Order: sequence, then structure tokens, then C-alpha cells
Amino acid sequence: MEEAFEKTANAAMALVVNTTESLESPTVAPGKEQQAAGLGILLQIMMLVLSFVIGHVLRRHKFYYLPEASASLLIGIAVGILANVSNTETSTRTWFNFHEEFFFMFLLPPIIFQSGFSLAPKPFFSNFGAIVSFAILGTFISSSVTAILVYLGGLLLLMYKLPFVECMMFGALISATDPVTVLSIFQELGSDINLYALVFGESVLNDAMAISLYRAMSSFRKHDSSFGNFFGIIWSFLEIFLGSLASGVGVGFTSSLLFKYAGFNIDNLYNLECCLFVLFPYFSYMLAEGVGLSGIVSILFTGIVMKHYTHTNLSENSQRFVTAFFHLISSLAETFVFIYMGFDIAMERHSWSHIGFIVFSILFIIIARAVNVFSCAYLVNMIRPASRKIPIQHQKALCFSGLRGAMAFALALQSLNDLPEGHGQTIFTATTAIIVLSVLLIGGSTGPMLEALQVVGDEHDGPLGERFEDDNYSDSYGEESSTSNRIKMRLKEFRTPSFSSLDKNYLTPFFTSQNEDGINSD
Repeated sequence: MEEAFEKTANAAMALVVNTTESLESPTVAPGKEQQAAGLGILLQIMMLVLSFVIGHVLRRHKFYYLPEASASLLIGIAVGILANVSNTETSTRTWFNFHEEFFFMFLLPPIIFQSGFSLAPKPFFSNFGAIVSFAILGTFISSSVTAILVYLGGLLLLMYKLPFVECMMFGALISATDPVTVLSIFQELGSDINLYALVFGESVLNDAMAISLYRAMSSFRKHDSSFGNFFGIIWSFLEIFLGSLASGVGVGFTSSLLFKYAGFNIDNLYNLECCLFVLFPYFSYMLAEGVGLSGIVSILFTGIVMKHYTHTNLSENSQRFVTAFFHLISSLAETFVFIYMGFDIAMERHSWSHIGFIVFSILFIIIARAVNVFSCAYLVNMIRPASRKIPIQHQKALCFSGLRGAMAFALALQSLNDLPEGHGQTIFTATTAIIVLSVLLIGGSTGPMLEALQVVGDEHDGPLGERFEDDNYSDSYGEESSTSNRIKMRLKEFRTPSFSSLDKNYLTPFFTSQNEDGINSD
């Protein structure tokens, strides 16, 4: 993380220097620069408006073959192509360059926080063991399989040859999944809540694993370390993950105690209450990043804790405001990320001379994703009782839902600086092609795929959020709902949820106001 902050500081200094030079130079008029900035921002707003309108029309007509994220990506690509063809000023184009620091520091935090804030804890924590298995072990398996296949493909002259450490970097960045498109369709069609929790949880923690593994491999390459330190890398990741989890939970609990005892929930302190609540997620993210942990994991668990405890301590007006605010800002960030990414895909220089690398990379990541999902599901099912095994239909849906998006793109863009020019350019071009194909093809075929696998239907109808909040929710996988309802109810009577008891008897009374009703309904 120190490298990221150094890059951000250097970029800021460069911006100051460039701005000073432009003001001192007689050839550049300040009014011209301001006009270019205004045109760039205006074009961004127009693309956002167009994307939201098209997304609304697509959802209204239930046209799932072109999800909103895919439409946003296509809008960005189309505008980028037009900007390339036309004689657009360079100063205007600079407002659309995809900066990975801007993505990680400003666009990603509200998306991840909203994911944790809107998450129903019951299905997430009942499947937490499986989620961690897919996210940590599965991502490592996927990265390793991809790296080995790419390396062997280079040795056999099937594709562009890369050193093994660089193959591991490519495997790590391309294993970062982005389920925004898939999950939005899951919500629209009403998929199984256990499947939704698995896809969501795996994708969020998978991003943290992919980033950590990529940075570890990058550091490994720079310092030319031996592979004897490899297990040290795994141990370092576990330390980062557990430390980030503790950091996020700690910030969340701190916020709940502050709002419980500070007495902000009165009318004349409404603005102060909302401002403080909005600041805590960014505090959690930046705290983790500042001490070398994972901001993604930290802000995710901050969102979970703040929704379950802190949100209860707010006044009713503040509860409505912060819920709407984070939903609004995350929607804007998600849409802008795909537009931002699409425009930069069209504007960046690509190396299309190594088509074999692109074609075989697509084949290899499909194989790696299948090995990841089915091997981890096999291990999870060995431990779980028969009633809670992951069905083969859910395994296939998990395998299909691993499309690549902004996280892989940001890491690939970072690889242009971390790797030699030819290597970084080849990886970036391959990643770009994989992102476009996966978002358009997988995103567009998700609806038919869910129906073909029969993971949506009459028993899953209704808004996903309402089904998450159903008190009769069972965290077990049922084989036939028509014949197992009474068995599930009996099992639920004898089940002893230790964490639920701890939460109800100790955590909720300590961290929330005693006179609130429905605290555990989240």
C-alpha cells in the first residue's frame, strides 16, 4: 500500500507541476484548459444519463440479453472510438484516462460498502466457510492453474512466452471476478438465496485475494526472491485478511458505540449524524490501506456491522437518508466504472500482434475457473452434512458467473508500469479482450443460464431483499421444497445457532439502543 500512496503523491505532485507550467506558459490559455475540463465532465454526465435511461428501458422490458453494465461498457467504448476517430483535443481526452489510484481510492469503496451494508447476514454467514474456501483457496487455485497453463503454452510456442512469475501476476489479476452484471440479474429473476450469497461473498473476498496475490508476485519479481519464500506469501495474506477483518469490525463497533451514547439522534443534529455516518466507511477503508491491510475486506465488514448495529442507533430520518445515499452513490460509481473502463479500452494503445495469447488465455481461464469451483465445492461438500451440500446446479452457476471487470482491468493497467513494455502491453490487451467478451457474453446469457439450470422459478419468485428478510429463512440447502418443509422446521427447532445467541444476548444489547424493535430483522 505504501507504493500506492507513493504513486498517488507523485501523481499529485506531477499535477501541480504541470498546472504551474501550463499557467506560466504563454502558449496555453487558462480559459482553454477550463473549457476542455468542462467539455470532458459534460460528456461524462451525458454518458451517465444515457446509461441510466437505457438501463431503465432494458429492465422495464425485461431484456436480460444486454444488462445495464454491458450497455454502460458499450457506451464508453463507442464514445472512445468516436473520440479517437475525431480530432478531439488531447486536453479533453485526459479527463477520461482510467487511473487505477482513482478507482481504488474513490470508486471502489462506496461499491464495496454498499454490498456489505445491503447484505443480509443470515445467508452470508451460514455459507461463510464455503465463501472463504472459494475466495481464498479457489482464487489461489485459479491463479496457479492459469499461470501454469500460460507458462506451458509459451514453452510449447502456442502463445507469447512470459516468465513464470509474470504468468503468476497475470493469473492473479485475471482471477479477480466482477459479479455486478450477474448479481443484478440474480436479483431481477429471484435466484436462490444461498447461491446469491455464494456468488456475492466469493466475488468480494476474491478481489482482496487477487490484489494481495498480484502485489505479492510483483514484489517477488522486483526483489528476485526465491520460491522458498512462497509459503511466507500465503501466511502474509492470511495476516492481511484477518487484520483487515478485525479493522473493519472494530471501526463498525466503534461507530455503533459513538452513535449510541453521543445523543446525535435528535432533530437539530440530523446533519451531523448523517455526516459522521458517511465518514466512517472511508475511515475504515483508508485506515486499512494506510497500515498495509486490505481496504476492500475492511470496508465490507464495516458495512455489515454498521448496518446491523450502528444503523439502529440513528434517528428515523437519518436511517432513510443514509440508506438512500449509499444506494445512490454506489449505483453512480458502478455505472461510471463501466463507462470509464469502456472509454479507456477504446483510447489505450493495444498490442494485437499476439492473438494466440488472447485466444489461449480465454481457454485457460475457463479451465482454471472450472477447476477452482468444482474442486472447492467437492471439499466443502465433504465437510457439510447431506442437507447442506452445494448442488451441482449451483456449482455450474458459480462457474459461469466468474466474469471479469473493473478490478482485473485496474490491475492490468497497473501491470503496464510493473512489467517490461512488451509483456505488460500483451497482458493488458488480453485482459481487455477477456473483459469485453465476458461482460457481453456471460452478462447477456446469465438469464437463460439461470433458467436452464433451474435455479430460478416459482419457489424463488419475489424480490431478493424481501426473501433475505424472511424470518422463515433456513440456511440449509433443501432438495425438494414440497416434501421437506416440516423436516426443515424440526431441524430449525433443534438447531443451536451459537453466534445468533451471542448476538441476541450480548452484542445487540451492548452496541445498540435497548428500546429499538426489530434489531435482528436485518
